[in-house]
Amino acid sequence: MYYSVPYEYIKHKVDIRFTQSMVEVFYQNLRIASHKRLYGRSGQYSTVIEHMPEKHRQYTQWNAERFIRWASDIGPCTRQAVKAIIASRKVEEQSYKTCLALLKLSDTYSVQSLEQACKKALSFVTTPSFRSVRAILQTLKEETVSTESENNHASALAASAFTRGAVYYGGEHNGE
Repeated sequence: MYYSVPYEYIKHKVDIRFTQSMVEVFYQNLRIASHKRLYGRSGQYSTVIEHMPEKHRQYTQWNAERFIRWASDIGPCTRQAVKAIIASRKVEEQSYKTCLALLKLSDTYSVQSLEQACKKALSFVTTPSFRSVRAILQTLKEETVSTESENNHASALAASAFTRGAVYYGGEHNGE
């Protein structure tokens, strides 16, 4: 089981006292945390929001439904990717930062591009990572830039070419 302590005490040596119903954490004989004792499956977490750094507290307002709803607004493949990321973690909250980063890619790229990248990533693996989706997006962007550059080059060549008509080659005469 995992019990939180104020973040200022991370990596400090502490003393722990267990009773039938409580877990208390002491630092230099000063109680810094107490939790109701957890029973049942191992690996459970008991976290007091006040123990978290300010930057981490914002995550407590999030939940899986919120990320899935946001992903659904983008598309079915993005929704599937977010659901897979959430399911891949033992502790759901540990997936939120990855989900946020993935969904924020729609700010840098487009919603359509993110959906396309998630679709491609899901064709390779059942649980795509943020890095794999971002790499696909970067590749798609480079391919688009390259194609646009080639199209612009071909258009410029066509516009600057001198085309001779049938008259030049003697195919049409104006009554001569």
